Amino acid sequence: MIKRLLKSVREYKKASILSPLLVAGEVVFECIIPLLTAGLINNISRGCGMDIIIKYGLALIVLAMFSLLFGVLSGHYSAIASAGFAKNLRRDLFEKVQQFSFANIDKISTASLVSRLTTDVSNVQMAYMMIIRVAVRSPLMLIFAFAASIIVGKKLAWIFVGIIPVLLFGLIIMMAKVMPLFKSVFKKYDNLNESVQENVKAIRVVKSFVREDYEIEKFSSASNQLRRDFTRAESILAFNTPLMQLCVYTSMILISYFAAKLIISSGGAYLDIGSLTSMITYSMQVLMSLMMLSMIFVMITMSAASAKRIVEVLEEESTIINPENPVMSVADGSIDFENVSFKYSEKAEKSALTDINLHIDSGMTVGIIGGTGVGKTTLIQLISRLYDVTEGTVKVGGRDVRDYDLEVLRNEVAVVLQKNVLFSGTISENLRWGNPDATDEELVRICKLAQADEFIQSFPDKYETHIEQGGNNVSGGQKQRLCIARALLKKPKILILDDSTSAVDTKTDALIRNAFRTEIPGTTKIIIAQRISSVDSADLIIVMDGGRISDIGTHDELMERSEIYREVYTSQNKAGDSDGQE
Repeated sequence: MIKRLLKSVREYKKASILSPLLVAGEVVFECIIPLLTAGLINNISRGCGMDIIIKYGLALIVLAMFSLLFGVLSGHYSAIASAGFAKNLRRDLFEKVQQFSFANIDKISTASLVSRLTTDVSNVQMAYMMIIRVAVRSPLMLIFAFAASIIVGKKLAWIFVGIIPVLLFGLIIMMAKVMPLFKSVFKKYDNLNESVQENVKAIRVVKSFVREDYEIEKFSSASNQLRRDFTRAESILAFNTPLMQLCVYTSMILISYFAAKLIISSGGAYLDIGSLTSMITYSMQVLMSLMMLSMIFVMITMSAASAKRIVEVLEEESTIINPENPVMSVADGSIDFENVSFKYSEKAEKSALTDINLHIDSGMTVGIIGGTGVGKTTLIQLISRLYDVTEGTVKVGGRDVRDYDLEVLRNEVAVVLQKNVLFSGTISENLRWGNPDATDEELVRICKLAQADEFIQSFPDKYETHIEQGGNNVSGGQKQRLCIARALLKKPKILILDDSTSAVDTKTDALIRNAFRTEIPGTTKIIIAQRISSVDSADLIIVMDGGRISDIGTHDELMERSEIYREVYTSQNKAGDSDGQE
């Protein structure tokens, strides 16, 4: 886990190395200062001259300045290293998510990914900063101060040997109790993010059904669960401070008592006033280093759960990867399904698709009809390799889709998904997702083809009109036409419309289909639709039922032999007649 995380340090290795080195220098100077202070006190007690005092004073000032300088520089470099590490870690996580297949995204929820990119990375960043600075300073200070205390007062130093195990024992017990709680806490963070994300995304539905109180209650419940776990964890960790204080005050009392006895009994021969002063300073350094170690322990305990969650994403392998020697060109828009079956997961009992055999010639217009949940969307997602088949083979241009370079394949297979998405930015910026190099004239031509130019021209800023996140400031039909235009800009060999004209009127739908026929005759067009009128002129119509192909044929052929198709056609026409009579 640590090895994987450290790969994200990269260009910040120098800062990560300089910080602990500077800390080491700071510690050395801090440990020398009490020795000089002891010498100064002893010389003053013997009645030394002002020249000796000035000499010691200047030396102490120089040491203090160097200690301060090293401390400031170590803080500076640790901040650079930790912030840079967090930046790289977020980038690595985001790049990894971009490589995920739909199967991977189904496995790790969106809310969980958001938590890992924000809260978890912040925790790891803080832990990293403490590790390269405080975690270096504390053990070094402990070692140097302990060694110096042995030199100054050998017998007194053994007090620490008795105190330290008590502290360590307490810390181990706390760690054992706190770790499970922190693991639970971050799962609660996921639930909280999910609640917020879902509410904001569906805020219009919430308001239309007047469910604000319900949503507030749901959020409060998630927030309260998080509070309870955090309270329990922090309540346990709160014992860290009194335990530390107990050890500090106990050691101070013991040092003071035994030091006084030694001074009196030896007449200052074994331990003098200056040595006692430095001994007290070293005892404080030893105990403060232990306190800092306990703080590090708390932070690392908290961040360990976060680190595991981050590594879980970084080590998640995409279920869809490029072949070793990929095919870099798609010959044409022909499509073949050969004995294809598909399950969304290995554990799934039922197949989403079963025994699919299908041939589509390049340039054909193909309609797909069927009820909800029969596998229409699943079928077309296999063409652009958004999922891989469980059994059988899907071919595009005569080659198995698994032989192609993913980028090449998906550039030639444009999919307008059922859930149309526009991104914040201008209309032209959204359209150029299809082709970043498209000219303004090309944008207009393609939008005319998709029947989008008319409403774009009605906007004051036309193609520079700002689109809000998710396309919330345009209608459903306008959003669909913009998404179709965006897909057409790719100039694909295969164009797939997954119920992408459901929000437009029948006239506009007919105009779009007519434009496809005349403007892009060489492109294979697959149209998933609920309306028979959207596919009745197609070269081939596929009727799906229960994850299987029920029938294939033209409109006239299916009207004769397909009961499902005829039933849908009849019901839609009756509905149309009724509407007309009203």
